[in-house]
Amino acid sequence: MSDAPVICSSCNAPIEGRIVTALNKKWHPEHFTCNTCKKPIDGAKFHQHDGGVHCVPCFSQHHSPRCHGCGDPITDRVIQALGVSWHAQHFVCGGCKKELGGGGFMEQSGRPYCSACYADQFAARCAGCAKPIVDKAIIALDAKWHRDCFTCNKCRNPVTDATFSVLDNKPICGKCA
Repeated sequence: MSDAPVICSSCNAPIEGRIVTALNKKWHPEHFTCNTCKKPIDGAKFHQHDGGVHCVPCFSQHHSPRCHGCGDPITDRVIQALGVSWHAQHFVCGGCKKELGGGGFMEQSGRPYCSACYADQFAARCAGCAKPIVDKAIIALDAKWHRDCFTCNKCRNPVTDATFSVLDNKPICGKCA
């Protein structure tokens, strides 16, 4: 067993009393310091970044990603969307303000929207019922239609033939024409 003194990795002097062990090295408590604020790092929590050590507050303030919603550092779960970082509680629908949680969303002018708000605000409208079209559409008579709304103006059956007649800019099936 060796009685050789423990040497500080910072000042190369022997350490007597309390020893800080970090990064496989030994330090005087006052010499294990944050590279940003230069204060001793108290406790066992610190971050390594660009070859240096940083106390938790300095790392959060200077090196954590910033939330696109509020501008504050993100120290917990980060949502990456639309090319930026968000706190989970700030990644919300541009319409109803509901948290999107990193799941599916639609984008309009750089803002995220839930599918319901996107459909309500931005989707094409059906010429038959005026509701948003979020799935396949029939394009006819210079308009878009839900498949179920493209019906004969006389018998109300779906118009499924490639050719049909038109009366008052409404489809008429071959049987009723």
